[in-house]
Amino acid sequence: MDLVPAGDVLIGRYPVTNALFARFRPDHPRLGSDEHPVVLVTRADAEAYAHHVGGRLPTGAEWKAAAGGSSWPWGDSFDQERCNCVEAGWGCTVPVDAYPDGAGPTGAEQLAGNVWEWVSDTQPDGWGVVRGGSYLDTEHGLDTRRALPADPQRATTNTGFRIVIDERREAWTELS
Repeated sequence: MDLVPAGDVLIGRYPVTNALFARFRPDHPRLGSDEHPVVLVTRADAEAYAHHVGGRLPTGAEWKAAAGGSSWPWGDSFDQERCNCVEAGWGCTVPVDAYPDGAGPTGAEQLAGNVWEWVSDTQPDGWGVVRGGSYLDTEHGLDTRRALPADPQRATTNTGFRIVIDERREAWTELS
């Protein structure tokens, strides 16, 4: 797993892929190839995987810090050539390394588009939070400052996750 520094944590450069998740749960359904982001995961699935590899889900603040302070990780001018979104026209997930020019200031990629990403935040009503937008979203939905409430028990074809490791720990395992 490729990690980049973001504040006090190391965050996944990419969302967790089908290939990585399959090491943890071999029978999990796949959409796309090994290098596509894993989808059809509940927040509990994402948390279980993160714990398994010695990490955790990022907080919303950690995720947002990795994305930078702009509307999109690359700045305040939308560019469909930097992310997988409705305007890009794919209509499905793409490999996690497909848009290197869309990286944020930390080097983390695909923080806008491809898949919504679970974070550890919880709404007062018990719902979880996802960030980043997906291939089904337009420019507005990809604004990295936006957080969307999500049913933590619902697994969708456009929601995945990435992990963080506390930088002071060297906790990730050979399984990651």
